[in-house]
Formats: sequence, structure tokens, C-alpha cells
Amino acid sequence: MFFSIGVVPGLVATVIFALPPGVRFTELGIRGVDSETVEAGYAFGATPGQILRGIQLPLAMPTIMAGINQVIMLALSMAVIAGMAGADGLGKLVVEAISTVNIGKGVEAGLGVVLIAVFLDRVTAALGTPGDQPSSLLGMLSRRRASQREQTADATAEPVVA
Repeated sequence: MFFSIGVVPGLVATVIFALPPGVRFTELGIRGVDSETVEAGYAFGATPGQILRGIQLPLAMPTIMAGINQVIMLALSMAVIAGMAGADGLGKLVVEAISTVNIGKGVEAGLGVVLIAVFLDRVTAALGTPGDQPSSLLGMLSRRRASQREQTADATAEPVVA
């Protein structure tokens, strides 16, 4: 009503709908960090900013990534509503298919939204797991870099003559 019809009302509705869970998950993650760890940071003379960046955010990363995952899923769920408001994209295709009873076009657009959601869900879930676990994307990347370093070190090492 405030923004007429088009991209802007779809974007505003999506942001208002999707952002609060991300903020809430971030707050829960930071509050969930062990207080003894934070006290140890203060004991070593860290400033509040250093504690936030160096202790609280890294330890809260799985919860923060779960919040980002939820924000992405909620934003994708608003794609059809944004399409009803006149925004372009897959949501508009779904709305057009529903209004013209074009089942093939509706299934195609709906599956597009679902496949994007599944892909982004898997990526954010992999980024949210700690690096020690085999399913972690960051863990896989760090192991790959380490194996590349070992290979280059082996290749540059001089052969030992006995």
C-alpha cells in the first residue's frame, strides 16, 4: 500500500519477513558462548571488540549460520508473495502459471524455487558445521589446501643420495 506495485514492495516485505530470525539466532549464538571463555579473554587483556570478534563470533558461528539458513529459506518462501506484488523472478512465473492454469509452467517455476532452496540449505549447513567434521565445506577446503602444500613440498624437496 505504501510502495504501490513492483519490486520495492516485494523487497520490503521479504526483508521485514526474513530478517528477524537471523537477528535472533545471532543473539542466541553470542549469548550461548561459555562465560568462562569470555572471562578468560578479559583476563588476557582483550578489549570487548576483540572478545566479540575473536571469541564470541567464532564460537557462535554454527548458530549464526543456522540463522542465515533460516533467513535464506524465509526469503525464498516470500518469492511468490513478491511475485504477487509485481516483482520479477520465479515468484512472478509461479503467479502467472496459477492465474493462467498453466500446470507445466507452474511446476517448472516451483521446482526452480525448491532446487534453489535445497542447494542453499546444503551450502549454509556445510558452512555452519565446525571444520573438524568431514561434512564441513571449510574443513574440506582446508584439507585440500594442506594436501596441495604437501604435494608442492614433496615436489620441491631434493632427492637424497645414499
